[in-house]
Amino acid sequence: MSQAIDLDLLPEPTTNVAEYSVSEISGALKRTVEETFGHVRVRGEISGYRGPHSSGHAYFALKDDKARIDAVVWRTSFAKLAFRPEEGLEVVATGRLTTFPGSSKYQIVIEDLKPAGAGALMALLNERRVRLEAEGLFAAERKKPLPFLPQVIGIVTSPTGAVIRDICHRIADRFPLRLLVWPVRVQGDTCPAEVAAAIKGFNALEPGGAIPRPDLIIVARGGGSLEDLWGFNDEAVVRAAAGSLIPLISAVGHETDWTLIDHAADRRAPTPTGAAEMAVPVRAELHAALASLHARHGQSVTRRIDAERRHVTSLARALPSVDMLLALPRRRVDEAETGLGRALRLSLSENRRRFGEAASPLSPNALDGLVRDKRADLRHAEGVLGHALSRGLAAKRQRFDRASLSLQPRAMSARSDAHRQRLVDLGRRLPRAQRFGLERLRTGLDAQWRVALSLNPDNVLSRGYAILRRPGAGPDGQPITSASELPMGAEFVVQLADGLRGAVSTGTENAGAARTKRARRAAAHEATTPAKQGLLFE
Repeated sequence: MSQAIDLDLLPEPTTNVAEYSVSEISGALKRTVEETFGHVRVRGEISGYRGPHSSGHAYFALKDDKARIDAVVWRTSFAKLAFRPEEGLEVVATGRLTTFPGSSKYQIVIEDLKPAGAGALMALLNERRVRLEAEGLFAAERKKPLPFLPQVIGIVTSPTGAVIRDICHRIADRFPLRLLVWPVRVQGDTCPAEVAAAIKGFNALEPGGAIPRPDLIIVARGGGSLEDLWGFNDEAVVRAAAGSLIPLISAVGHETDWTLIDHAADRRAPTPTGAAEMAVPVRAELHAALASLHARHGQSVTRRIDAERRHVTSLARALPSVDMLLALPRRRVDEAETGLGRALRLSLSENRRRFGEAASPLSPNALDGLVRDKRADLRHAEGVLGHALSRGLAAKRQRFDRASLSLQPRAMSARSDAHRQRLVDLGRRLPRAQRFGLERLRTGLDAQWRVALSLNPDNVLSRGYAILRRPGAGPDGQPITSASELPMGAEFVVQLADGLRGAVSTGTENAGAARTKRARRAAAHEATTPAKQGLLFE
C-alpha cells in the first residue's frame, strides 16, 4: 500500500552553478564578443541598404549563402568612407563586433568599407549599364551633333591637373577661342555630385548673359584604375550627361578605359587631347582651305564669264543689223509725214464748219428775244408770289386773332374755376371709393380663405377621417390611395387629427358591403353636421 509524501518536507537540492541576472549575462556576452573580435574584416554581400538614415547613420546587413550579420556605419565613419555602400555589392568590411543587449542581437560596427575586388565592381557596373541602356539613355538617335566651330567651350575637370593644361594648349594650337572651366574633383566621394552639378550648371546659363553659355561641354579626366574612375559611373553623372541640351564630349581616362558617361555622351574621345582635337578644327588648315576655295572660286568666275561672253558673241551673230531693224519704222514715219498735211487741212475745214453752225443761233437779235422772254417770265412769277404772300399773311392774322380771344383773363378764370370745382368733387368721392374698394377686396379675401380652410386636410382629419401612409415615412410620407397596396399582414401608419398610430392589414372586405357602410357613415355624418355656407369640405 503506497504512502503519500509531502513535497514541502523534502530537502532542497544543492548545486554549484552560478546564478546570473539577464543584464549580467548580456553584459558578459557583450564584453566577451568585443574583446575577442575587437578588430575583424568580414567579406559579404550588402543586403537591405536604403541609404543613410535621417540621423546620418547607415543600417544594413552582410550575408553570404549560409549566414547573415547586421551592420551599422555611424555618421562620423560614413562621411570618411572612400566607397559608398550599394545594394547587392560584395564588399570587405573592417570594424568590430558588438552586441545589442536590448534585443539579444550582435552586429558589426563598420569603420572602413571596400569592394571585394574588381569583379564585384564590374558586376555592379554591368548591371547599372544594362538598366540605364534599357531606359534609352545610350540610344544613338538621341545623340546631338557637335558644332563645327564653337565660340565658347565649357570644360568640367580638375583645375590643378595636367588634363586642363593639355586641353588649353591643344585648343590654343589649333584654334584659340574662349574656354570656361568648371572646377570639380575627379576622384573621391564628392566627385559624382560635383560633375553632375557642373553639367547642369552649364546648361542653366542664359544665352547672352554675363557668363556666356557654352556651345560645347568637355568632361575630362586622366587615366586611373577602375576605383579611381568610379565617380564617372555614377547614375547621377550619367543622367546629367544624357539630359544635357548642350553637346557633350566625354574624355575620361585613356583609350582603353571605359565609363558609363562615355555611353551617355554625344561623343567619346580616347584622351583629353583627343577631345580638344574633336572640339575645334585647325585654324591654319581652315585658312588654307579658304584660300584654296577663294582661288577656285575666282577661276570658276573667270571661266564662267569667258563662257558667257562667247555665248553672247555667238548670239550676236544671229541678230539683224541696226539698219535692218530700223528700215520698217523709217518707212512708217515717212508715210505718216506725207499724209499729215492733208489730214490737217481736212481737220481745219471740218472745225470751221462746226463753228459756223454753232454761231448762227447766237445773233444779237436772237439774244434780245431770249432776254425779253425771261424778263416777262420773271414779272409773272413776281405777281403770283406777291398774291400768295398776301393770302398767307391774312390767314395767319385770322388764326392769331382767334387765339388771342381765347387767352383773355376772363375766359381763363372761368376755365380755372370749372377745373377747381371738379377737383373738389373728386376729392369728396375719393374716401368713399377707397372704402368701397377695400371692402370688396376684404370680401374676396375672406372667400378665398374659406376655400383654403375647406381644402386643408388637417380640418378633414378633425371630423373623424384618417390618412393611411407607408410605415416609417412620418406625417410627410407617401399616402396609400388603393386597397391593393395593403395585402394581408401589411403594416401601415394611420394619421389622425391628434397624431400617428401603427396598424396591420387583416384582409379585404366585400366591395359592395364596404360601399354600403361608407354610404351609411356619410349619411349619418351629414345628418349630425350642420351645413356651413362657402365650404367645400369639413
